Amino acid sequence: MLRPALESERDLVLPWRNHPAVRAVSMTTHEIQPAEHAAWWAKNWPAVLIFEDEGTPAGVVIFNGETWAFYLDVEGLGRRMLPAWMRLEKEAIEYAFTTLGLDRLGGETLEENKQVLALHRRFGFREIRRYERSVDGIMKTVVVTEKGRND
Repeated sequence: MLRPALESERDLVLPWRNHPAVRAVSMTTHEIQPAEHAAWWAKNWPAVLIFEDEGTPAGVVIFNGETWAFYLDVEGLGRRMLPAWMRLEKEAIEYAFTTLGLDRLGGETLEENKQVLALHRRFGFREIRRYERSVDGIMKTVVVTEKGRND
């Protein structure tokens, strides 16, 4: 289930963002400090959504116009990660096209994040383009994907 995040959940999300497996495939790979996280939260909340797995907060989805990003609680989900990932993707797409009324939904994923790119393909996202960008001083390839409402 996706629901609006409570302001009080800000600190719950920081360990999810800072998990080494999440940072390894993110556009920000350094450990995010509480002040940096608080600034990010202030900029994005109340547009931050919490994904619940069996009634427990287990991830975050952020929509910014027609783009989206997400994080999961890698530590808390453990072996339930893949099923949770699939539910999150399905629910986020539905939310984008129904609740938000978007016609298109896109995102950016590092080329090395093969699992997320495969998941996006499974849900009908197509590659639009690639470009190079610096991620904490290292040049990386970014894959831009998109899905239309009727795709």
